[in-house]
Amino acid sequence: MGLLDTPAASLADLLHRVFGHRDFRANQEEVCRAAVSGRDVLLVMPTGAGKSLCYQLPAIARGGTALVISPLIALMEDQASKLTQLGLRVARVHSGLSREESRQACREYLDGALQFLFIAPERLRVPGFAEMLARRKPSMVAIDEAHCISQWGHDFRPDYRMLGQQLPMLRPAAVIALTATATPRVQRDIAEQLNLNQAECFIHGFRRDNLAIEVVEISKPRRPALVCELLKDPARRPAIVYAPSRKEAESLANDLGTLFPAEAYHAGLEPARRGRVQRAFLNGELEAVVATIAFGMGIDKADVRTVIHTALPASLEAYYQEIGRAGRDGMLSRTVLLHSFADMRMHEFFTDRDYPPIADLDPIFKKLTRQPQPRESIRLSLQMPQDIFDKALDKLMTYGGAVLDYEGNATAGQQTWRKAYMAQASQRREQVALAVRYAASTECRMAALVRHFGDTADGERMCGQCDFCSPERAIAVQTRPATRAEERIAHTLLRQLRSMSGRSLGRLWHELCPTGDLDRNQFEELAAAMARAGLLSLEDDAFEKDGRTISYRKASLTEYGESISQHSTLDLQLRGEPASEPRGRTTTRSSSPRPKPSPADPPPLTAGQSALADRLRTWRATEAKKMGKPAFVIFSDRTLHLLAAEQPVTIEDLLAIPGFGEAKATKFGEAICSICASM
Repeated sequence: MGLLDTPAASLADLLHRVFGHRDFRANQEEVCRAAVSGRDVLLVMPTGAGKSLCYQLPAIARGGTALVISPLIALMEDQASKLTQLGLRVARVHSGLSREESRQACREYLDGALQFLFIAPERLRVPGFAEMLARRKPSMVAIDEAHCISQWGHDFRPDYRMLGQQLPMLRPAAVIALTATATPRVQRDIAEQLNLNQAECFIHGFRRDNLAIEVVEISKPRRPALVCELLKDPARRPAIVYAPSRKEAESLANDLGTLFPAEAYHAGLEPARRGRVQRAFLNGELEAVVATIAFGMGIDKADVRTVIHTALPASLEAYYQEIGRAGRDGMLSRTVLLHSFADMRMHEFFTDRDYPPIADLDPIFKKLTRQPQPRESIRLSLQMPQDIFDKALDKLMTYGGAVLDYEGNATAGQQTWRKAYMAQASQRREQVALAVRYAASTECRMAALVRHFGDTADGERMCGQCDFCSPERAIAVQTRPATRAEERIAHTLLRQLRSMSGRSLGRLWHELCPTGDLDRNQFEELAAAMARAGLLSLEDDAFEKDGRTISYRKASLTEYGESISQHSTLDLQLRGEPASEPRGRTTTRSSSPRPKPSPADPPPLTAGQSALADRLRTWRATEAKKMGKPAFVIFSDRTLHLLAAEQPVTIEDLLAIPGFGEAKATKFGEAICSICASM
């Protein structure tokens, strides 16, 4: 029964009758009223703030069938299940269902028997599917996770990009696009790509007042032990732990499983097992899930107390969305990001891999004509390796340089693909750079995120809970009061800045610690503690020299710092070692990521590791002979020792080893990982 002609005030009655809620949450009612009126809507609302209701309630009020386009099966199944439990008529069409189940859903849609039909975006590419939907126009089209349509978003999906071409045949249905993570640039792109008609935009606060964010610089091998230490306390569970690879998710889940019920969740698992893990977590049978990034989208578990990232995320948008799984019940919850220089190198490697040079794409584009050609015949004519060809053709399709039909034939696309392709590759690199900058920053974590999403009005208020605002409350890193020597240096630093503010931290360190009272890292941690205390501000700056951009951090005196007298006690709190480390060792944060020095004497190898070292040494000698170079050019004996000890089997593992950068990983990584995996 549609309520389109009913006064909008009756939405409150419908909210109570169908969903059991007596009141709207903040900002929901105005969005629902706009959607019920039939206007196009763009909604940007934080995870956990009740976005889904903003299309579900208007859809019920308008009557007819709402078409819901959703990018993940887990997300679709979770929402469809909840609506079915409310007594609503719901069906889904996605690759996890049988052909007969999908056909039955389509029949029910055409018969007008459904209130909601959930579909995956790729279904709209199936010949005749969009035309089938158009035979009985939907009353509303809801596009969930709408940032996926924007090439400037953190999770761009080509199938979403095609929605703009299909929507006209579904009009005059109103469109509501929903997302939790869209910068102003992405918001504009969503509206443009979907051709939203004079859309009403609702951009609601990104601030999460109940999240305490921590960022810890720690080497990759030490992260699993720290995660186990952090989650030993039952009060910090349930928890979601994000790992960068399937292998690491499985390994860490096994470690945690010795302490409490925990499982891995990733795309490599059978769909039935993924479903079991998801249900067990939602039902409280599992206390932690260690997952790749797919887990959590649309998972409505209110009491997640901790979210941990075991590596630097690829973008701040993805990071914000993932930490948003914590504390949806409004209770104080913690998020911990573990990172190091190796994470940045890993992201740079994968960006280069995912965005091959134009020189790889151009030969294929030049072979394309207006007449369809089998893709395999194009590859053979170019004598191009299968993996390089497939990746290059996929990029050409994504950016409009090629069109592929369902029989695998390719035709020429637009000449303008290069500009869009290069812009997207540059955007991905910039996203990684912003994540690196965020991890190294010395300011309120939540305020920095809020400003990133364009909310400058709310971007100056400090949260009072993160490791910058309240380091003494942090769980991942211990803090300690400054020593008398550090207090003296801090007072001297204040005096220096009174005479000239806005100075380079590196230059100040040279001036104030010429005899090595503090090393560079210790000095920068002292400056960070002073910034946390409000005595000075730190910001990144850069200048050009000899054609290169030189980045540095500069310190400026704050008004409060100016007022401090020479004899005042500063009450500084400096970060100590991570909680799982033995006393006596100190880990400090550097102002810019850089690799950690290795121990002077690496530990001896086991018998198995020694055998691996012999194989690697033999392989290195063979490769060096082929190249006509000394063996150390491939890698040094020290790196060989580390390879044998760490036994990397993925590129991510390899990039974490000192002595291996992107170039060497690209050239030798596959062979080295294969040797290590065989032992």
